[in-house]
Amino acid sequence: MSETATELSWQERVYRVLREHGVTQFPYVPDAGHRFLIEAATADPSVHAIPCTTEEEGVGIVAGAHLGGETGVLLMQSSGVGNTINFLSLIQHCSFPFLTLVTMRGDFGEQNPWQFAMGQAVEPTLNAMGLITLRADDPEQAVSTVEAALGMTQVGGRSVAVLFGQRLLGAKKF
Repeated sequence: MSETATELSWQERVYRVLREHGVTQFPYVPDAGHRFLIEAATADPSVHAIPCTTEEEGVGIVAGAHLGGETGVLLMQSSGVGNTINFLSLIQHCSFPFLTLVTMRGDFGEQNPWQFAMGQAVEPTLNAMGLITLRADDPEQAVSTVEAALGMTQVGGRSVAVLFGQRLLGAKKF
């Protein structure tokens, strides 16, 4: 590609970093915050974009990708984190490296009262299940944080959740 890094959006740069690190499995539950990554993975013939009916399916897909010698990333919204808790015990018990990118709700500028409870519970819940959480609130943080998380999972063998905050994504208006 002839585009320079500064000409690409942060979403394009994140997708490029994921692909450069060999990510080939993209399980997701549809989410506007991940729209670009979902569309890019769906359009890319060298990867598998896998729509899930619930987020815990994505946990199993990422674990299965690891067992099959591939790398996956689960794309989900913060409201779906609660759906993964029981399945994250699989990741913790089996010591699988695991990466998820979580679009946050319930923080900066949130207007939907239903989003606050899970939005505030995401980080402590993921930490309780053994995941390291890293937060990105601006475009440069998004790219460097995903790169750091990939090193932590692929080389360090850890489980990491990158939280894309609403300062980065923009708060939805209601």
